[in-house]
Amino acid sequence: MKKIQMVDLKGQYATIKERVDSSIAEVIANTAFINGPEVKSFQTELEAYLGVKHVIPCANGTDALQIALMGLGLEQGDEVITADFTFAATVEVIALLKLTPVLVDVDPVDFNIDIEAIKRAITPKTKAIVPVHLFGRAANMDAIMDLAKEHNLFVIEDNAQGIGSNYTGRDGKKTKTGGIGHVGTTSFFPSKNLGCYGDGGAIFTNDDDLAHTIRGVVNHGMYVRYHHDVVGVNSRLDSIQAAVLRAKLPHLDSYNKARRDAARKYTEAFMSNKKIITPIVCDSCDCHVFHQYTLRVVDTDRDALVAHLNENGIPCGVYYPIPLHSQKAYKDERYNEADFPVTNAIVKDCISLPMHTELEDDQIAFITKTVIDFVNK
Repeated sequence: MKKIQMVDLKGQYATIKERVDSSIAEVIANTAFINGPEVKSFQTELEAYLGVKHVIPCANGTDALQIALMGLGLEQGDEVITADFTFAATVEVIALLKLTPVLVDVDPVDFNIDIEAIKRAITPKTKAIVPVHLFGRAANMDAIMDLAKEHNLFVIEDNAQGIGSNYTGRDGKKTKTGGIGHVGTTSFFPSKNLGCYGDGGAIFTNDDDLAHTIRGVVNHGMYVRYHHDVVGVNSRLDSIQAAVLRAKLPHLDSYNKARRDAARKYTEAFMSNKKIITPIVCDSCDCHVFHQYTLRVVDTDRDALVAHLNENGIPCGVYYPIPLHSQKAYKDERYNEADFPVTNAIVKDCISLPMHTELEDDQIAFITKTVIDFVNK
């Protein structure tokens, strides 16, 4: 059995090495390192893949979220609702822009933002909702868009973990996540389902005016060189990273299928064990692209399980060990612990197992047996 990796980027690279190497070499030969042809081609290809009118590449996923919020013209003190259980970048950019983060609890089944919690959090100051497609599972976008329409709110999709996921609306129509709200964002961090070999990100929208504003924001507020029409930042996707992403994009659906197949095998091994709560895996559903395979362990010392897996050469992760409302940077007297029962529970018992495109059956069998043996002892 090969050494188990949490994310096997070397194995994935080996399958596309020729295309990646030649594309990078071409960028270097052309010396068009910033906003070169590879960036423009990737933008066009990603627009076609996602089915959106506009993709604006940028330097990283955190910038993408910040720029999306900047493009909406929100004002200091406006409230933005988002999930308590996610990576800090989601709330970080809200605070950086002097907006008011409003953290709410998540659903115990899919870990995504809880719709009833959103309803309770809406006030006259609320201007936007940021749903996170956590671990690759699409959030309940029909319900979120209904609330946004009812209360005249913007929806910014944090799609950093969900690129390639399909959301099936109540009308039966499938739409790629990131292209449902008013604006969507993603990260191309190397470990993502579509990752580059450094930092990268992008913003998506079907709104022509918003796309125009965002294109200025990413480039110092310029539409014409040295004419600064809006307050902007310096956030551009490097041409070399775009070349890597162009090499990977045609494989994204097969990458996501490989992740779903691995998730199914995990779940089949665990499904009869009452101490293990697995994520939902459906044969006919492509709403989950399994950026992470995250399960919950009941009546088990999660941290001891982490140590046991590491001792057996199995990497794992705890995403995320501390709720955002408990983080020093985001504590607020408005928050009541009673409002976060799900988040407060899952931070103590969730664990993410190795998940990537190169997982092999013998590795999955060893991982699942090691987990089961520990929880049953």
